[in-house]
Amino acid sequence: MSTATTHPTADLPAENPLAQPSPLPFGLPPFAELTLEHCREALLAGMAAQRAEVTALTGSADEPTFENTVVALERSGELLHRAQVVFYALASSNSSERLREIEREVSPLSAAHSDALRLDPELFARIDAVHAAVAAGGHGLDAEAVRLVERYHLDFVLAGAQLDEAGREQLRALNQQLSQLSTTFGQNLVVATEAAAVLVTDRAELAGLSEAEIAAAATAATERGREGYLLTLVLPSGQPAMAKLADRGLRCRLHEASVTRASTGEHDNGPVAAQIAHVRAVRARLLGFDTHADLVAADQTAKTSTAVDALLATLVPPSVANARAEGEVLAELAAADGVELAAWDWAFYSEQVRRDRYAVDTAALRPWFELDRVLVDGVFHAARLLYGYTFTPRPDLHGYHPDVRVWEVADAAGEPVGLYLGDFYARDGKRGGAWMSSFVSQSRLLDAKPVVFNVLNVTRAAAGQPTLLTLDEVTTLFHEFGHTLHGLSSAVTYPRFSGTSVPRDFVEFPSQVNEMWALWPEVLAHYAVHTETGEPLGAEVVAAIEAASLWGEGHGTLEYLAATLLDQAWHRITPDTVVEDPQAFEAAALQAAGVASDLVPPRYRTTYFTHVFAGGYSAGYYSYIWSEVLDADTVEWFKANGGLTRANGDTFRGELLSRGGSVDPLGAFRAVVGREPDPAPLLRRRGLG
Repeated sequence: MSTATTHPTADLPAENPLAQPSPLPFGLPPFAELTLEHCREALLAGMAAQRAEVTALTGSADEPTFENTVVALERSGELLHRAQVVFYALASSNSSERLREIEREVSPLSAAHSDALRLDPELFARIDAVHAAVAAGGHGLDAEAVRLVERYHLDFVLAGAQLDEAGREQLRALNQQLSQLSTTFGQNLVVATEAAAVLVTDRAELAGLSEAEIAAAATAATERGREGYLLTLVLPSGQPAMAKLADRGLRCRLHEASVTRASTGEHDNGPVAAQIAHVRAVRARLLGFDTHADLVAADQTAKTSTAVDALLATLVPPSVANARAEGEVLAELAAADGVELAAWDWAFYSEQVRRDRYAVDTAALRPWFELDRVLVDGVFHAARLLYGYTFTPRPDLHGYHPDVRVWEVADAAGEPVGLYLGDFYARDGKRGGAWMSSFVSQSRLLDAKPVVFNVLNVTRAAAGQPTLLTLDEVTTLFHEFGHTLHGLSSAVTYPRFSGTSVPRDFVEFPSQVNEMWALWPEVLAHYAVHTETGEPLGAEVVAAIEAASLWGEGHGTLEYLAATLLDQAWHRITPDTVVEDPQAFEAAALQAAGVASDLVPPRYRTTYFTHVFAGGYSAGYYSYIWSEVLDADTVEWFKANGGLTRANGDTFRGELLSRGGSVDPLGAFRAVVGREPDPAPLLRRRGLG
């Protein structure tokens, strides 16, 4: 196998816990025995092992077949995969200086390893031969196997397998750069976000926060060896405390800390982002695409960046108009206090509108949303009603951090499904945001059941106090668990198609559907109970929440679209584009897209837009709204067919969740709903039509 990079080839010591499949239930990694050095050894040995497996494959004198080429590839790299899922979970959720050192070492090696596979002409020749044989017919394969061949062929083509040797060498160098730059971006952001936390020394400045929130801020300060109260940052621009803090000066400090993160000094991500965008532009042109956005869209349900533009163009004007109308209402409230409305005032006065106009005080709802009740009596309860799943705590099993809890999942017949892990609290060394991932992906080929986990960043309550969620955090938990259901429900043969292995602009669809159940009457009544009085959340409060649901959609949609269009702008540049000032580029891009607003900053600005510069969403952040078209339409289908029923759940699981990437995604949607997607429900939901 041809490669320009020298890799370590040392065998993995037998005492390394990753050397063999985990003996724990469902293959849960043996975290109690693992060290970072074990991970490093296994990553390096795993790359060497997979190269040896592929070398044996390409060196075979046998004619290429589905089994000896495509299935052999599916089976390869098990050691590397075991090591990767553990290491990258730690990198995101439990980082340390030593881990970051290893990440900087391993990241370029991993990129080179991937290139060594995808750019191996002998390997591609075998895949191409199988692909041609399948296209000619008479292959005797089932539909999932045929799709696997097609997917592998497209994967390799988009990765540059059809380039000549000079092109492959150039692509390897570009991928190395991207790997290093993305690692730098992510590590800069972790450090910069921790440094940007706002220290408050005068307790009076925290007026508006609850006693529990003030205690949590005190705990955060103590944990970092600081005196006073520390307001740590969540990933998006808008910080939850800004809706409650009465002190305008502190709101301003918190806002500025948020939107200027990683924009100056040694951890300035602006130049890093510009370099990433440039290298991606060069790579896209090398692969035959005009821009990186065109390259990305080619493997999504959107297919073209023109289709993405068409959707966004319908949303921008009404979103801007809605946000402007909301701003006028808020400006009047601010003027009554003798101030001119600013971005750091928006959430504060918006909360007043909810209280005064809709009789909804979202901050006051938190005692009804205790974390464990929301999870067990809300999220798990809905999954039982819809899909028959039950969740049994496994305190004998351990995750990668003491915060992580483990549940065993069974189906309605009591048969084992897999494991679910939850890591819910914010802490140093953990990147912001919320996500789902897998330690083990379901597949019949490898006889593997799923082990999936959710990560959130909820502020830990003071000792002895319950952890109370905001309504947004409740929605986030239901959302991320929607991804979990995608992973748990998987019933495919090949790992390549397992669970959430679907196009980026489809993957958010099932998770957004699951948000529906957060306020569904029989689910809400099961978990929304006051932590002190035991009083259920009143029906009149729920009605008010629903009545107020359109309030704030202007702001919410505009801040999302601003981030989406910023992502597109960075990834529509050409190799000749020179970006000398990333912040000026951002400002010009927002202005050109018609979404620039002093009052409504993008949900993510360039320097902390980790989704697109250190994650998998480059030129794909549009996928949330693209998926929401499908989501809103499917919610209508659920409601029209009786809502939260096992029959509906079984249809959604059987036709869509269980299929993963093994079928055409839009075909799976049609199998559930019975027709093509209709954007009208989305427009109604967001007050745009």
